Amino acid sequence: MGVLHGASDGGHTGRIVLVTGGARSGKSGYAERIARETGSRVGYIATAAVTDADMADRIARHKQSRPAEWETFERYRAFAQLARSERFVQCDTLLLDCLTTLTTNHMMDSGLDFDTCALDAVQALEETIAADVDDLLDAASGKRRLIVVTNEVGQGVVPAFRMGSLFRDIAGRLNMHVASRADEVICMISGLPLRLK
Repeated sequence: MGVLHGASDGGHTGRIVLVTGGARSGKSGYAERIARETGSRVGYIATAAVTDADMADRIARHKQSRPAEWETFERYRAFAQLARSERFVQCDTLLLDCLTTLTTNHMMDSGLDFDTCALDAVQALEETIAADVDDLLDAASGKRRLIVVTNEVGQGVVPAFRMGSLFRDIAGRLNMHVASRADEVICMISGLPLRLK
């Protein structure tokens, strides 16, 4: 385990690469650098949804910062369906940003009242999210590379509300699941990449 001084220094030969870390740790920039250095056709899977003016501005800035030739897929679910798209199939490298936003969107779409719902319902939702993510991981077969960005959760203040606690639990377990399937796991700390796997 050690600090990598640049994306190319790490080699990054893994088929599935998970890039994790705290907020504003440099995760997205590092993941994009890996994707650029592959020299292949990149598909960017954007999981964010417009919820307010600030989010719309953030999404617009992200779009402007990406290379114009990258294919963009705006979705956070139904990856098995996406894998049948001709545009998707033509991509050699896929970059999903990010897993925690994907989780949030699934939770918001579920219709569950997280203050009162039974834990069985939460577990069923978590299984649905994990199965959907597995479809994407399975799509990274053959020569295709998948880079997944996520946020580390649970290292800060304990959430004051039940929904926050449930989100932390789902996101944390999903991170562990993807890390277990990944060939490489990189943790970003203050802009520095630390190889965990």
